[in-house]
Amino acid sequence: MHGGANGIGAPKGERNGSYRTGLHTAEMVELRREVSRMVRISNAAIRAGLG
Repeated sequence: MHGGANGIGAPKGERNGSYRTGLHTAEMVELRREVSRMVRISNAAIRAGLG
């Protein structure tokens, strides 16, 4: 069965053997997604003549 129960799988953060710093942390990935979303909204507003 795939998926497993909560708490199953590799640990988060430094305890994981493939721990990443800098641009590849979950926080930075989320930040880049949010910034990209805001840029898309701003570009759409500019194209619509609202900017």
